[in-house]
Amino acid sequence: MSYKSHSHAQWSSRMAFVLAAVGSSVGLGNIWKFPYMTGESGGGAFVLVYLICIFLVGLPMLMSEWLLGRLGQKNPISTMGDITRRLKRSRAWVLIGVAGILGAYLILSFYSVIGGWALAYIQMAVVDTFSGLDNDSVGTLFGNLLASPVELLLWHSLFMIMTIGVVVGGVAGGLERAAKTLMPALAVLLVLLVGYAATTGAFAEGAAYLFTPDFSKITRDGILAALGHAFFTLSLGMGIMMAYGSYLSDDVNIGRSALIVVVMDTVIALLAGLAIFPIVFANGLDAAAGPGLIFQTLPLAFGNMAGGWLFGLLFFVLLVFAAWTSAISLLEPLVEWIEERSPLSRVGSTIVAGLATWALGLATVLSFNIWGDFAPLGMFDKFAGMTIFDLLDYVTSKLLLPLTGLATVMFVGWFMGRDELRSQLNMSDGAFTLWRVAVRFIAPIGVVIVFVSSL
Repeated sequence: MSYKSHSHAQWSSRMAFVLAAVGSSVGLGNIWKFPYMTGESGGGAFVLVYLICIFLVGLPMLMSEWLLGRLGQKNPISTMGDITRRLKRSRAWVLIGVAGILGAYLILSFYSVIGGWALAYIQMAVVDTFSGLDNDSVGTLFGNLLASPVELLLWHSLFMIMTIGVVVGGVAGGLERAAKTLMPALAVLLVLLVGYAATTGAFAEGAAYLFTPDFSKITRDGILAALGHAFFTLSLGMGIMMAYGSYLSDDVNIGRSALIVVVMDTVIALLAGLAIFPIVFANGLDAAAGPGLIFQTLPLAFGNMAGGWLFGLLFFVLLVFAAWTSAISLLEPLVEWIEERSPLSRVGSTIVAGLATWALGLATVLSFNIWGDFAPLGMFDKFAGMTIFDLLDYVTSKLLLPLTGLATVMFVGWFMGRDELRSQLNMSDGAFTLWRVAVRFIAPIGVVIVFVSSL
């Protein structure tokens, strides 16, 4: 039986699809979050656990989302509606699509603000703002940025305009073109930065920190962080990969493509670590600096080394490219839904979705300054002191994403027929059996562990 709507847009080639999917996966999670989480969780031990998690949990979940998207050939909500109707399953499964699109919308609203930080730091690097700063001065620099609603609004708006400007072009003229341009550029910038890191005199120390596991440093929190990040880094549970899968033709092998995306995403995260940690160690800084590693620790290093302004500029351009490719994918599910469910054109749908996301982002902008003391759910102990930004982050990363991901693998693993799955995945008997075990048991258990621990 065919679920196809042949008028639906399609990727021009498997390579274009893979590049777009890698672009979605490679974002702030790789360049910002992975290095600081590695630093906080003991280096190589965390990396090893992360690799295990991404292949046992992330890979089968990614394949599941693509499979559903290709079957439905529509936006995530309509895809789940069509599939459940044809398989005679409960319409409640449509909530997978609803939660995915909602999650992507909420995440992009604050993700664009953080992307704006990276744009601001490009401007700082160009005028050599970091030169000669000490630790207190770098902290003040970042604090002043957050304290200015006007400046944050400017960068947030610029980042959203950049994102809308790509998505408005559609699959071929927007998503594909951006992926084919930005991903090679990102790779070149990353290689240049790794090359520079190799000249700092601390490259061997940085590589050993990243790749030599000290099992005594593996903790419960570190394992949970690795599991959660494996889920987040591949853009799972956000409707993105289901939307991207809806543009996928029958001749693309889902398993092989997913493996390429997972490997490339992981390689880029590791290269980011190789670019960052040698610079940190060469300047006697703390690798376990947490979220401030990128916006406070590294600027301190760039400001106190020869040619630091140039390498700071390259690094923050890299960070913007990574954030931009992910933001494009975050906007796509909502745009696809509006375009298919309303009389609006692609241009109109993108503008409406982009403006709605920008508007919600204003709450995040203000939560760092004017609304800094406003805790909407402060009457509950669990949410005491949480700003709007904190709440958006909590609701998406701790609730929506895990629950959507869990529902997705449960539906695919337990409520879809074995023969239908075999025909879609076109895998050998052994590989298919391993994938199905992962989807039915390993991935759900992993997601449940992350979800329960977060509560």
